[in-house]
Parts: sequence; structure tokens; C-alpha cells
Amino acid sequence: MTIAGDSARTEARRQRDRAHELRRQADEAEARASRFDIAHRTESETAKVLAPLAGIGYHLLADRRWPGSKTAQVDMVVVGSAGVFIVDTKAWRDVAVHNGRITRGQEDVTDDVANLADLAWKTEAALAEIGLPPGEVHAVVALAGQKKVHAEVASVDVVGVNDLIAHITKRGRRLSATRVDQLLTAVLAHFPVIDGEQHAPPQVIVPATVLPRDPDPVVDTEELHDHLIDAVLDAPIEEWMAFLDPAQAKLVRRNFNGPARIRGAAGTGKTVVGLHRAAYLARASGGRVLFTTYIRTLPAVLRSLLERLAPDMVDRVDFVNVHAFASQLLKERGVVFRIDGLEAQRAFFDAWNVIGASSPLRAPRFTRRYWEEEIGHVIKGRGLTRFDEYADLARVGRKHALPVEIRQAVWDLYEAYSTNLRNRGICDFEDVVLLARDAVREQPLDRYDAVIVDEAQDLSCAMVSLLHALVGDRPDGLTLIGDGQQTIYPGGYTLGEVGISLSGRGVVLDVNHRNTAEILEFAKQMVADDQFVDIEGVDGAGDAVSDVTRSGPQPAVRRFADRAAHDAALLARVEEVLRLVGTGRGDVGILTATNPQADKVMAVLDAAGVPSVSLKHYTGKSSDRVRVGTIKRAKGLEFKQVLLPHVPAKLLADAPDTESVAARERRELDRRELYVGMTRARDGLWVGSLGRS
Repeated sequence: MTIAGDSARTEARRQRDRAHELRRQADEAEARASRFDIAHRTESETAKVLAPLAGIGYHLLADRRWPGSKTAQVDMVVVGSAGVFIVDTKAWRDVAVHNGRITRGQEDVTDDVANLADLAWKTEAALAEIGLPPGEVHAVVALAGQKKVHAEVASVDVVGVNDLIAHITKRGRRLSATRVDQLLTAVLAHFPVIDGEQHAPPQVIVPATVLPRDPDPVVDTEELHDHLIDAVLDAPIEEWMAFLDPAQAKLVRRNFNGPARIRGAAGTGKTVVGLHRAAYLARASGGRVLFTTYIRTLPAVLRSLLERLAPDMVDRVDFVNVHAFASQLLKERGVVFRIDGLEAQRAFFDAWNVIGASSPLRAPRFTRRYWEEEIGHVIKGRGLTRFDEYADLARVGRKHALPVEIRQAVWDLYEAYSTNLRNRGICDFEDVVLLARDAVREQPLDRYDAVIVDEAQDLSCAMVSLLHALVGDRPDGLTLIGDGQQTIYPGGYTLGEVGISLSGRGVVLDVNHRNTAEILEFAKQMVADDQFVDIEGVDGAGDAVSDVTRSGPQPAVRRFADRAAHDAALLARVEEVLRLVGTGRGDVGILTATNPQADKVMAVLDAAGVPSVSLKHYTGKSSDRVRVGTIKRAKGLEFKQVLLPHVPAKLLADAPDTESVAARERRELDRRELYVGMTRARDGLWVGSLGRS
């Protein structure tokens, strides 16, 4: 039975509940409105702070759609010579960063920041399609109204809004105006406007000398002016540092589930990709990366390049050649060793001199150097300890077949040499590598997340085994970079010998961006008939090039009967490229086969008053001096103009019919070395030949 008044009481309660809900919704709406008001004011503040950048060629794209979302937006995307900056303004107070987490008051807002990092990551992948390498897209949280703030959370830079211009311009001029325009087109497509219609990018053109007129400015106008002027006057970095071929840019970011190899003919950008990949892996893993190679002087040059390419990552990448790395490791482990190259050479001479004239090793078709290389590269390069291992060895890279009786004689020579080393209390460079390899096998070194090996074809089996042991088969752990065609040391190895399987993780770069078509075609004559066993265990004849992007004059070959005429022509060519062609001295490389030849060239230049610097001391820093050194030291480098003096005439001629197998092997190595030297040239190549062919 319904009691009188019950229905009215129920209705009153319902209306009060409704009123309460409406008040709650109104409060929430008011709070949202306040937040939007704050967002509007803070985003307007950010736009006002960044406006002067438009006066020096930057594009400010405000309120763009978050890619893949119908409602979320990005406050500001800045595109300019320093790269791409995705800016999200936050009106946060009581911000603290600790152990990689960020809080506002008691609230942990790390996930908000991580979302911005994810956006930058996806943007980086999208822009790789036009050749933008990793490290040129930056996520930034700008704290409204704040200055002198800088922290990093989840790869996102957290700065005060009034520090934004300094934060952006400190990266310098990394992109040319043409590249900025190309990049802007791609960014506009990736970040559409909110209403779905594309318009011209909004720009507030403010001359660099016109600054915000605030009666009580937070921004120091003199400081801001300095940042803008520095951004305009800063010397641009090389094009390859901030823009790659799209295939290269995507390869830098590619994930491999085990050891990988990047190969390609000379000039296809392998070392460039390796440098970018080192920075990318250091940034992505948060750990350390080892970048190593055989050449002693190259790591310093590469480190100098990375300082300009990715200054934020240079302290996370160790550049060191293999022998130096092995020596450092042994010293850290307290392993006592003494290396003496000259005394080791005497130890070998003593072992050689006791060999009788009837020994097969003394046959005219062989030389002492041949057997010295056999022991160093084939036996000790693999760490062989028993004759039966050597007796059955395929000897990859050596073309003269050795019957078992000759191998026994070689092994006897090796044992005599080893005894002489022990008696002297010294070791050679191969011993240092083997000691380091064994030390890591006994006690693993947990220091590196990734190892990148440049010119991997020049390493020995033991060297690769040592480096592989540092990271094993972990994803993105070991990257081998190189070209079997550019092998200039005797011997060789296959990855199968080391226990490394690529399983399809090999990538070939096939577009030559360095050489002109004329230089490349000329250089290829040196290796036209060259056959070699690649480190993947297959017979190779060199990787083909699908495209050459540049053309220029034909290389010049000059033949001389005497050194005086040769040196005069060399100086004339240097004068020609400096005066008539307009090449800077620092862009000229004079490369020789030996150090004594390089010393002679420097003496000739010095007598003529031409400043030069030896590649022995070159660290990658710009200088107005002609660079002189051996072809081996020039590996990984390039020059606008290359001069190759003191080239034996016989290397430019066809091989004689009477040439022995051992002599032919040496000749092929020497011609490969010439090929390497020739392909260091970007615009011009001069070859000076001495002697009879």
C-alpha cells in the first residue's frame, strides 16, 4: 500500500540526486575549461618564445594532429636546420626527476613523457623514408614559465620554456636549406592539421634583431640574440651526417635478432651507416657501444666525426682499434705481457736463418715475407696449437696450395719462432689478441651492449672471435661492416670458423655516393679479375653497384722514368687542384703504399712550401694542410682529390705469364690496395707511376 507523500519524497530525492550530478558535471566542466585555459596560455607562451626562430629559417607548426589519433594533438613541431623538435608544453609545478622517473607533486607523470618519446620514435621511422637518420628528431617537454631547467626522462628532454631556443640552436646547423624544405614537406604530411586540411605552414617572420617586448621579460634579450646569431653563423656539418640515402637511414634503425653484416662496394656508405648505427644503438640501449677496426689511427678520426654527428652519444661509444683494445683488456685483468715489435722481428729472422738451403721454404717461388705472413695471419691468426689443425686447414685467402711436407716445414718454423719469443720474454701482436681472447673466454666482459666492427674483412679469425665473445649472439649485439673486395692483408677467415651464423642477417648497400662514375670505372680495372673467398664462406668477385650518383673528369695516369720528373709532376698536380680546381688543402689526400714513400712526399711538399699533415697524426679535425699517408691508414676516409704517387708500373700492367702463384697472390693484394686508394677520391684522381712495366 502506498503511503501518502511517498511519491513526492521519492521525486524530491531523485531531483536532488540529479542536481548533485549536474553540479559534479559542472565542476568537472569548469575544471576542464580551466585546464584548457591554462593550456592555451602556456602554448601561446611557447609560441611567443619560439617566434624569433622563424626569423632564421625555422618553421613553427602549432596544434598539429597526433599521428594515428582523431582527437589528440601536438602543441608544436619545430623544423629547421637543427632538426625536428616535437614540443609539448606542460603547466606543471613541483616537478622532480629521480632515477629516470618524473613527478609533479605526488603524481608520477613518467608515462605522459614516455608517450612523447614513443611519438618521436615513430616519427623518426617515418622520416627515415626520406633519408633522415636517427638522432635528428627530438622530443621536448617545455615547462611553462620556467628557466634554467634541464633533465632527461625516457629519452625526452625536459626544459624550461624559456630555455627552448637555446636548447634547439645549440645543435648548430645540421641541415641545408634544401634539406629543411624536403623535411618540412614530410613533417607536414606526418603531422596533419587538426581539421584534416593542409595549409601553408604557419610562420611568424620575426627578424633576428626584433625580440619580444615584455615590460618585465623572463627571457634575457641579449642572451637570446647570441643564441640566434650563433645558430646563423655556426659552420654546417657535412651533408652525410644529417641526411642519408633512405636505404641507409632505415638500415641504421633496423633490428637484427643476432649477429649481422653490412657489406657493399667502395663508396656505398658502409662506415657512415656504422657511425650512425653506433649512436643509434647507444641511444636506444642506454648502454655502451664498442666501435673497432684494424687500423690504429682510424678510431680517433671516427670519434671526431661522431662528436659532430651525435655529440650527446660520443661518450657512450668507445673507439679503439683491436690491438689496443686487447692490450687494455689484458692490463685491466693484470695479465703480464711485453710486446716488442723490433725484437719479435729479430726472433723470426733468427728462426728463418737456421733453415737449410734444401728446405722447401727456400724455393725460389717463395719469399721470407710469404712465410712470415703465413705464420702471422694463418696459424697465429687462428690460434692454432697443433700441427694436425694446420695440416687439414683450408687456408682461406691463400692461393698457393701447400702439400703436407711443406706445411710441416712451416710448422717447424712457427715453433722455432715461438721458442725464440719465449726465450726473449716477449710476444707479438698476434699473441696479444690470443691472450685477450682467452681472458674473455675465462671471464666474460660485461661492458658492451653492442660491438660494431668496421673493415671486418681485415681482421683475423682470433680477432673476430674475441669481439664476438663480448656480446655473443644477442639481438643487435655484433655488426660486421666491410667489403671482401677491399681485403689488403694476406690470409683470411670465414664466419663459420668463428662459429658465427648470419642466417639471412646480411645487408648489401649498392649505391655509390662517393666516387664519380669515371673514378669508379677506372678503379675497378685493378680488381676486374680478382677472385676471393668472402667471410661468409662463398667465392666472391665483389659486390655490384646499381647506381653511381656523380660524374666528373677522367682520372689522370702519368708515367715517369725518374723520380725528379715524378716529384715535379706531383707538385704541379697539387698546385693545379689548389689553384685551378679550387680544392682546399685539407681536402687533398696523397696516398702511398709505404711509410717511407709517404715521408718522401712530405719532404717534397715541405721543400715547396706546401703545408701537410701525416695521417699518422690525423684525428679527423679540420686543417688547411694536405693529408699524406699510406693507403692502409686512409681506409674509411675520403678526399675530394686523391694523388697516388710512387705506383710501380708493373701494378698497372697485365700480369706476366711466368708469374708464380705466390707472386700472383701478392700482386692481387697490392692491386686491391690500389683500388682502395683510388676509391678514396670523390672528385679527382691522379696516379704517378715509376719504373718499367
